[in-house]
Amino acid sequence: MISDTDPRHTSRKLALSSIFSWSFCEPDIDKNVETSAEILEEEGVSYDNELTKFIVNGVREHTDEIDKIIEECAPDWPLDKIAKIDLVILRIAIFEMLFGKKTPVKVAIDEAVEIAKEYGNDTSHKFINGVLGTVVERYLPKEKDAVKKE
Repeated sequence: MISDTDPRHTSRKLALSSIFSWSFCEPDIDKNVETSAEILEEEGVSYDNELTKFIVNGVREHTDEIDKIIEECAPDWPLDKIAKIDLVILRIAIFEMLFGKKTPVKVAIDEAVEIAKEYGNDTSHKFINGVLGTVVERYLPKEKDAVKKE
């Protein structure tokens, strides 16, 4: 289980809220991150600002590529039918796994599943885990055994 006090976990949740807000308004990355970070700081919660900005900027830069991967790996679920929060969680995890290359694949999947349990619906974590499993099979076949063994 990932600790809620882990700054990297908190950074992913901060990135989630910033990216999620794009669904409702034009993205202003710095403003979104800054607003959410202020709330965390008031509550005395630590986070990794560098990681947050890395994820937010990376997802923004690679959204089209990431969305094509999601469409391929979840063919029964058009993007507009996937719950917005689940879509953002998938985008973050796929960015970290395929483009960011700073986070081990297993960690990216575990983080996505934990965040889905916290913010998604009752089946979000299963859906997220299934899609990310397909991503690993298709795009990271060398990681497949390492992800399943642990």
